[in-house]
Amino acid sequence: MKLHLLDRSHTASAISVRKNSYANFLKIWHYHPELELVVVLKSKGTRFIGDSIKKFQPKDVVLIGKNLPHMWLNDPKYFQEDKNLRAEAVAIHFREDFLGSTFLQLPEIKPIVALFKKAEQGIQFRNLPEAFLQAIVKLNDETDFNKTHQFIGILHQLALHDDFKLLASSGYVASLRLEESDLSNKVIAFIFNNFNKDIDLNTVADIVKMNPSAFSRSFKRVHRKTFSKYVNEIRIGYACKLLIENELNVAAIAYESGFNNLSNFNRQFKMIKSMSPSAYLKKHSKYTKESI
Repeated sequence: MKLHLLDRSHTASAISVRKNSYANFLKIWHYHPELELVVVLKSKGTRFIGDSIKKFQPKDVVLIGKNLPHMWLNDPKYFQEDKNLRAEAVAIHFREDFLGSTFLQLPEIKPIVALFKKAEQGIQFRNLPEAFLQAIVKLNDETDFNKTHQFIGILHQLALHDDFKLLASSGYVASLRLEESDLSNKVIAFIFNNFNKDIDLNTVADIVKMNPSAFSRSFKRVHRKTFSKYVNEIRIGYACKLLIENELNVAAIAYESGFNNLSNFNRQFKMIKSMSPSAYLKKHSKYTKESI
């Protein structure tokens, strides 16, 4: 399944609040420059946030950082013709600087800035009060001004909430924070749309108008890992998703994830996940079984 960059630049409001109701959530592995706060209202399935694969259910609340690949995959019964089943959620999309860059520099906003930093890995919030969940749901019915005003309060409460779990591993953070580049979105789009092909360092360096050696040094300084390791972590994260979907054999998954030979795939998988692909599938097979 191809990774898609979703463009929401046409949205006029500072934040976009939508209450979605479908027969099933869209099966699209995607990312976008906006952060996304999701409250699941109805349906169950498997949630993919970077390389995190977990079950989801009603009342789940997740904050997804910018450019972090994700997908909600409903259980198979939601794809059958049963009109009694619905997949419903409130999704709020917003940019970090939705109130301007100076907003983030205010001392009283520091907890929210820290929240955005943690969201780079995706955050699942646990044991939130029912009244708080309803306040998020009701944002959909507010005027633009009230929506924005109340949303700041919601972010602040989430920032202070101490019962949460980070989802994606730190090695799978999907934002390319190169200091020299104001074209980071293009770099990210290139990496995620080409990770299953041969990626040439010279081509990526050219996107940010840098010498390949300088690009490589800068990348390692920012990410504390080499460019090739970063790409391999993305490939292995995608391979994990394919393993859980259980529609392809391991050799096909290796090829679909960008590895030209199975031995290299197995070696990189074990290096990154500390287990073989077959062991990973066995460990997570309960997700597939529970979905049938």
